[in-house]
Amino acid sequence: MLRAHVVKQRRDFKVDVSLELPPRQSLGLFGASGTGKSTVLACIAGIEAPDDGFVEVNSVKFFPPTLALHRRRIGYLTQEPGLFPHLSVAGNIAFGLSSSDRETVGWMETLRDRLQLASLWRAPAAQISGGQARRVSLARMLARKPSLILLDEPFAGLDRALVRELIDDLLFWSRSIGFSMIAVDHQAEVLRRLCPAQAMVLEQGQVVQQGSWQELCRAPATPLLESLLAPL
Repeated sequence: MLRAHVVKQRRDFKVDVSLELPPRQSLGLFGASGTGKSTVLACIAGIEAPDDGFVEVNSVKFFPPTLALHRRRIGYLTQEPGLFPHLSVAGNIAFGLSSSDRETVGWMETLRDRLQLASLWRAPAAQISGGQARRVSLARMLARKPSLILLDEPFAGLDRALVRELIDDLLFWSRSIGFSMIAVDHQAEVLRRLCPAQAMVLEQGQVVQQGSWQELCRAPATPLLESLLAPL
């Protein structure tokens, strides 16, 4: 269960967003670029500290006070894979795991096979392609079996076929692991596949509409939202 109220001053406006997300549920944060969506995720993840409000996951307080990043049982995936170039693919995925027992090794092998990483397993991360690096970063995130996953446009710049594959993988693991998920993307069709049940729309740091994708398409709250949803 995620409960959060994120207040953060940006240069031109103040982000002020409240949200609740039950276990195993997903939420798409939608809106034009620069409306505060990434700020909300960064504050929940701990990359940025809110100016005010609170963040709580499964009754654990993330803020206030600020909880150390390594104590937050969440996954955070952005456009940049953020791999360690001097480590192998396997080394990147296993980085930070506290155990190498039989169960952990078996889980690593499951991720390797499901995400088609067997041929890259011993390759240095510096030598793999951008699309392969996204798979590795996804595997690294899932290796810790997080209870909450935050996705900040992790598919930007990838071809449609790979995006479909990665979305299918995420949906498979969401059912398998049982994590909750908040996703940000500038493409409504991507968000609707990742988070089919509900979406929250932000403009200038404020929530202007929340509901199902059907409700958003049927009665957009603002002209800007109407234009963003037009391709759907």
